[in-house]
Amino acid sequence: MVVVSVDVRPRCLLQAVLFDMDGTLVETEQHWGEALFALARRLGGEMSAAARERTVGTSMRTSMGVLYADLGISRTEAELAADSRWVVDAVAEMLAGPLHWRPGARELLAEARDAALPTALVTTTPRRLTDVVLAKVGRDLGGPPFDVTVCGDEVPARKPDPAPYRQAVAALGVDAGGCVALEDSLVGATAGLAAGLAVLGIPSLQPLPELPGLVRRDTLAGVRLADLDGLLAARAAADARA
Repeated sequence: MVVVSVDVRPRCLLQAVLFDMDGTLVETEQHWGEALFALARRLGGEMSAAARERTVGTSMRTSMGVLYADLGISRTEAELAADSRWVVDAVAEMLAGPLHWRPGARELLAEARDAALPTALVTTTPRRLTDVVLAKVGRDLGGPPFDVTVCGDEVPARKPDPAPYRQAVAALGVDAGGCVALEDSLVGATAGLAAGLAVLGIPSLQPLPELPGLVRRDTLAGVRLADLDGLLAARAAADARA
């Protein structure tokens, strides 16, 4: 008698998970807010809460533009560069403190590592600051946390442009359609969707509007790889019905 082995396990669509950093992986987004508020006071004004919300997840140049408009001032390119350096230095000092994970992020990343599933960190934060966080995340997890990291100063265009996610997908050697991006900001979600990824939005300091293809949750707590695979399966089923 010939015994034929049949694999009855469901086919896994998930090829990789791509994490945003500030506000998604770790509680560092508030550092940028504190630095921007402090810079506004140095410039003789107060940044509004609404303006701060608009800076979440954006590039330094965009954030500076929002801040200046909110204060009703203009700055030269040299002054903008100096202000940007001041903000980065201020955030670097704050990062010297303890690392605080976003709810559920550590567990999900650890599960991906244990399953040898490719992972990437895709952040607008510059490499100088990202490496500080990566070192702490790595110590907490007991090893290198990501297969690929893409920082804001290493891409031709920053989020909401899809370039950072496309770069990460290419470096991982996977298909965009088999990837899920985890994002807390509108610019990040927009970038992931434009790159062809499924996006799970977990808002932190900024509410996320409804976007075609965006799935929203209040937190990553309890989210597992099977849930992300299910997100891809639901998208594939929706595409098949269309």
